[in-house]
Amino acid sequence: MKLLVTGGAGFIGSAVVRLAIARGHEVINFDALTYAGNPANVASVANDLRYTFVHADIRDRAAVDACLSTHKPDAILHLAAESHVDRSIDGPAAFMETNVTGTLTLLEAARAYWQAAGRPEAFRFHHVSTDEVYGSLPSDPAVKFTEVTAYDPRSPYSASKAASDHLVRAWHETYGLPVLVTNCSNNYGPYHFPEKLIPVVIFNALSEKPLPIYGTGANIRDWLYVEDHADALLTVLAKGQVGRTYNIGGENERSNLDLVRSICGILDQTRPRSSGSYADLITFVADRPGHDARYAIDPTRVRSELGWRPSVTVEEGLARTVDWFLTNEDWWRPLLSRDGVGARLGVAG
Repeated sequence: MKLLVTGGAGFIGSAVVRLAIARGHEVINFDALTYAGNPANVASVANDLRYTFVHADIRDRAAVDACLSTHKPDAILHLAAESHVDRSIDGPAAFMETNVTGTLTLLEAARAYWQAAGRPEAFRFHHVSTDEVYGSLPSDPAVKFTEVTAYDPRSPYSASKAASDHLVRAWHETYGLPVLVTNCSNNYGPYHFPEKLIPVVIFNALSEKPLPIYGTGANIRDWLYVEDHADALLTVLAKGQVGRTYNIGGENERSNLDLVRSICGILDQTRPRSSGSYADLITFVADRPGHDARYAIDPTRVRSELGWRPSVTVEEGLARTVDWFLTNEDWWRPLLSRDGVGARLGVAG
């Protein structure tokens, strides 16, 4: 199968690209290389004859049309997005432009391409989204997000993703475009851009800097190892029912405080401090505006219909992640100088 992956030089997108190539697919990586895009993420497949890179923006209709016409993909996996909640608080316009307008542009190009090709039944437009569109959950562990949970976005980021989800479903209902939608929980793992919680904790610990935790650290997330997510996305693409939504979770709920303590414990074993524990560096900071209390996904649909489950526990995944960052400093060190990295963002309001 020939796949067009938007945002394929990003964190999740590059995991999809690497796995798809490993499984014998042809991949066209369509990426604008914004601050979070990194060609090094796909360096391991860059010389593969099945891999093609197109440096372009999803908001550029002519570039999208040219890519589709030239490469004629069998499916589009749409991962290109602005994704950092804190940045969306400080600058929401960029999120609306890329996540909403960009998705609209891509949908219209995909529809024209699909119709010109005779509306092939096998074509798929797979839109990759987030569980943050559903809002916040109570602490009751029995209550989780399902595919029919009402949308209740609380940040500019989640609002932009909710809008893009609605666009994709509307293009299916109105024009018949064969779409799939997936909403995932928090990803982590190798190649994670160094502005998110887990890499920030690792880098700060190695530099003996405070480990910042918002509020009391009681916010709970369902953690999904990025390579498991890539596997799930390819599974949904191959087996998912057209027009259907699939929630993808890691089945690993942890509070932010517990997660950071786990990272500190791993570092205490693998690269101990001269004295004390890395946990001694934990510092509580003012909470983020509109910070959702809890996310958790009910994975019943993707498990029962498609037979998919995560393969990595959060303990295993964190150990792999810490080890990867410890042995790949040449990858992450140059990224620390990029715009906004290391600064406290998302304090507006």
